[in-house]
Amino acid sequence: MTSNAIELATIGGGCFWCTEAVFLEVKGVKKVVSGYAGGHVRNPTYEQVCGKKTGHAEVIQVSFDPSVISYREILEIFFGTHDPTTRDQQGGDVGPQYRSAVFTHSPEQAQVARELVAELDRDQTFGASLVTEVAPFTEFYSAEQYHQRYFARNAAQPYCAAVVSPKVSKFRKKFAHKLRGASDAV
Repeated sequence: MTSNAIELATIGGGCFWCTEAVFLEVKGVKKVVSGYAGGHVRNPTYEQVCGKKTGHAEVIQVSFDPSVISYREILEIFFGTHDPTTRDQQGGDVGPQYRSAVFTHSPEQAQVARELVAELDRDQTFGASLVTEVAPFTEFYSAEQYHQRYFARNAAQPYCAAVVSPKVSKFRKKFAHKLRGASDAV
């Protein structure tokens, strides 16, 4: 692998507005797209996914430079910024579309994800067992355009102010060493 290689991570930790807002600030991340994965309906809409019958999770697909940030570090930030112990729920967001999920793009990613889940469970990091789904990546569908960079465009919106903003603040404090510089904007 060369230092110019870009890798993908597809992760779901509740509302994609929250997860996207965090990863847009991570050093080494080149692109973040909100979307849907893990379901059985082709090209689902937001309304269909929220209807809880497509099987999809709200996810983000992260393009990252592994010479700057490793896949394991991506997952450490992911686990450190959502609750991986609640099945089909993040705070007030309830339903299978809000499940904690890691969709792996290679056997190596699957191994890293499973090892980290086992380590976090063994160390009782969250005080409860993780329920994070680790499954092979199959298909990603980009969410509608109005969902992309939602928090960046709607920070004052009540949900963003009450839910997304505190999550981003938590990330900034806990992972300050992983923040991108002003010249590194995505």
